[in-house]
Parts: sequence; C-alpha cells; structure tokens
Amino acid sequence: MAGNIIEAGKEKRSAALTSVGAAVILTTMKIVVGVMTGSLGILAEAAHSALDLVAALVTFIAVSISDKPADENHKYGHGKVENLSALFETFLLLVTCVWIIYESIQRLFFKAVHVDASIWAFIVMAISIALDFSRSRILSKAATKYNSQALEADALHFSTDIWSSAVVILGLAFVKFSEFFPVYSFLQKADAVAALGVAVIVIYVSIKLGLKTISALLDETPSGMEKKIKEQVERINDISNCHNIRMRYSGPTLFIDVHVLMDGDQPLKIAHEITEKIEMAIQEIYPGCDVTVHPEPNEKDPEKKFDV
Repeated sequence: MAGNIIEAGKEKRSAALTSVGAAVILTTMKIVVGVMTGSLGILAEAAHSALDLVAALVTFIAVSISDKPADENHKYGHGKVENLSALFETFLLLVTCVWIIYESIQRLFFKAVHVDASIWAFIVMAISIALDFSRSRILSKAATKYNSQALEADALHFSTDIWSSAVVILGLAFVKFSEFFPVYSFLQKADAVAALGVAVIVIYVSIKLGLKTISALLDETPSGMEKKIKEQVERINDISNCHNIRMRYSGPTLFIDVHVLMDGDQPLKIAHEITEKIEMAIQEIYPGCDVTVHPEPNEKDPEKKFDV
C-alpha cells in the first residue's frame, strides 16, 4: 500500500513537472515572437503562458504537499492543498483576462498598432498547440488515475489553451490576408479581436474551474452519492438501516462516515467483522475511499440473529 502511494506521488509530480517545463518553453517563445511581430494575440498568449508557468509551479508544489500523510494537526491529510491550488489558478486566469480585454479595447478603438504576421508568428503558435496537446494528455491521464483536482485543473486549462491558440492563428491569418488585399484593411484589427476571443475562452474555463474548486472546498456532496452508498450498505443482510451518511473530499481522497443499525447483543468481534464488510462494500463503488462506520444497536429487533 505504501509503495503504491509513493509511486502515485512520483507520477503526479512527474506530470506536474512536465507541465512546468513546457510552460517555460512556451512563455519564452511567445514573448520573443510577440515583441518581434507586435501581435497582441501572441503577447496575450505570452501573458497567459507566463501565468500558466506560475500555475504549473503551484500545482507541482501542491501535489508534492498533498501526498504527505495525515499528522497531528491535519487528521484528514493535506489533500485540500490541491483544491487551494486549483482556486489560485482560477484567480490567475481571471487576472490574465482583465489585461487582455483592456489592451484589446485600446487597440480596437483608441490606438493603432502594426502587426507583423510573419512565418515565425504562425510557427510559435503551432508549436504551442502541439505542446499544449501533449501536456494536456499527460496531466489528464494522471488526474483521472489518481483523482487529482490540481492536475485536472491544469489539464482542463491547457486543453483550452489549444483552442485559444487556434483563435490567435485565425486572427493572424486575417491580418496576413489584409496585407495581400488592402481593400480588406479592416482585417488588421482581427488580431485584437482574436485576443478578445482568447479572453472569453479563458473566462469561461476560469468560472467553470472556480465553481468546481469552491464546491470541493465547501465539502459539497455530489448529487446521488448518499443514495448510492445507502443502497449498497443496506444490501448487507446484517444491516437493517444505514443513515447519517457524511462525505468530504480532501484532495483526491474521499472520506465517508456512515451510521448503521445492527444487533446490539452480538459479540464485539462479530460487529467488527460486519463493519469491515461495510467498508469493503462502499470501496467497491468508491475505490480508495477512507470509510468510518459507526454501529448502533437495533432496538426494534433485539432478538434477531445475524450470520457473517
């Protein structure tokens, strides 16, 4: 068991570190090409990638801390650090959007900026899409395997980056088109419009991610979980009722508390064996969860005997 936990921690950190490396490469390339070409779309993507780098670093730190075992001051472990990491990433994304929207409006209505839609602009955005696709798959795979919200946030973030990069390429293509056909000079503004498109995409992802993160931090129970656990436990012959079910996530770990009615006159050893059956039954539907069972005597049928 300990070996599996260590291996899981290594794989999660490896996925997060891969994301950090990709963010460094993309941020550097976009800044250089954005300054060379004067493209707001690429500079917006550079700012986005810079915050991606910060977010990736925070995620790496978060998954490293979240794998620490429970201690005297953190009885449920350190999993909530992953949720806080995802919330911080949401904040960074929204900050990016404020700057992109402001600069886009300036270029659309108040100042003229020449955009050089060179081959390098297209190359750097194509590389960006390829790297984002690769790291999104790596992060998504690790997030699904280990139920990591921090890695899931990064995966969702970078999969959306693919679409925002595609929007920037489209804007640059319109700018290039206007160079060949001056009658369509108004398409020079397409780069700023593309930057606004990036902002809209990022805002959408930020709100979606933020709501999910806040839900996890507030220990909101996903719909249908309580009913599913109750039905699973009450299938056990020794149990007449399952109630007062409570659940909470701490990072990737789901903690579940249940109260059950059973024969109060049976030996403690038998009652303990029944609680272990309950734990295994719940873990069948939620693998890896941490289950606490509180047995209560069934006063309605004290004469009933149970087989284990």
